[in-house]
Amino acid sequence: MAYRFTRDDVGYLDGATGRSALAELDGLALTSASLLKDLEQVRRAHGDRAAALVETVRLRRRATAKLADAGEWLFTDDALQQATPTAVAEHRAARLAGRAVHDVTCSIGAELAALAPHCPAVLGSDLDEVRLAMAARNLSGHRNVLLVKADALRSCSVGTVVVADPARRADGRRTHDPAKLQPPLPDLLDTYRGRDLAVKCAPGLDFDRLGWPGEVEVVSLDGSVREACLWSPGLAESGVTRRATVLSADAAAWTITDADPDVIEERAPGQWIIDPDGAVVRAGLVRHYAAKHGLWQLDPRIAYLTGDRIPAGTRGFRIIDRLDYREKTLRAELRRHDCGPLEILARGVDVDPDRLRRNLKPAGSQPFTLVITRIGRTPTAFLCTAVDARTH
Repeated sequence: MAYRFTRDDVGYLDGATGRSALAELDGLALTSASLLKDLEQVRRAHGDRAAALVETVRLRRRATAKLADAGEWLFTDDALQQATPTAVAEHRAARLAGRAVHDVTCSIGAELAALAPHCPAVLGSDLDEVRLAMAARNLSGHRNVLLVKADALRSCSVGTVVVADPARRADGRRTHDPAKLQPPLPDLLDTYRGRDLAVKCAPGLDFDRLGWPGEVEVVSLDGSVREACLWSPGLAESGVTRRATVLSADAAAWTITDADPDVIEERAPGQWIIDPDGAVVRAGLVRHYAAKHGLWQLDPRIAYLTGDRIPAGTRGFRIIDRLDYREKTLRAELRRHDCGPLEILARGVDVDPDRLRRNLKPAGSQPFTLVITRIGRTPTAFLCTAVDARTH
């Protein structure tokens, strides 16, 4: 169970004694295997402060994969889990550049740290006093940030863009029900109706059912869909209601919207299969992406695309053979191609890739990808080799 920090812990960790103790712990492994032994050593040196010290060092180490320059930050476990990755937060901050912004669910300050360099004034509020104290420590280098204790459902600022990130857990479990977010999304939208508003949400929400009048932007980072952001009409690009933004750790980024063309051909499969980035799929922009890159769909109802080339920076699958989806046929073809390591991708068909791989028993030496999908009503398998267009 995660350690529950107190205001007293924050004061200690932010003081000279705490900072010195944290520096001492940097030399400890603090892995699952060594934790009990390491914790005993820390207790001998630092008494009842040991748990707070150990938890802080472990959280900082986890944070390095998600947040830039967070090596000296303070966190709670829940706050770190929900914190927006730096690259995603900076993308949002760039869209809000020049505006005064109020983050009404500021937590430990990850969004505020990204907003501060772009915005003339940044206000952060939260009801959790421990997280606010941590945010004050984390943002001490930013003079244009003000922190206050306030309920997100009671407006306490004027003339600001409101940014919110409702917690996605209810009763200890992740939820996709807007009414079970904390604070509830319908209540949040009512509170700031008529204001410029950007709300970070889980990408699994049913946005069509929500009836959002502005723009829904789905964002991925390094191939993983991280969030959807609801932009109110005053912050949305004219004519855009859906956007997919694809970010990568090397600072590369691209975007596509429902204002882009979506007319594509209906043709037989080309030389390649392309599985669009998850942000494109979640945003419902598969046809727009296909039109942009001269691709077409294997089936109008399936998100797999096909074409005679791979879009730059995309992983594609060169088609070697098209097969009936029958295990006996697949097993024989894999054996004929000396298939060993086998990646199985499936969409539009009821397939358990792990179970199918066990049944097919590939025992050769050559790596292949098996793409299984439905064309019309017919389950179809494509034997492919995977190629990364960034290296070819």
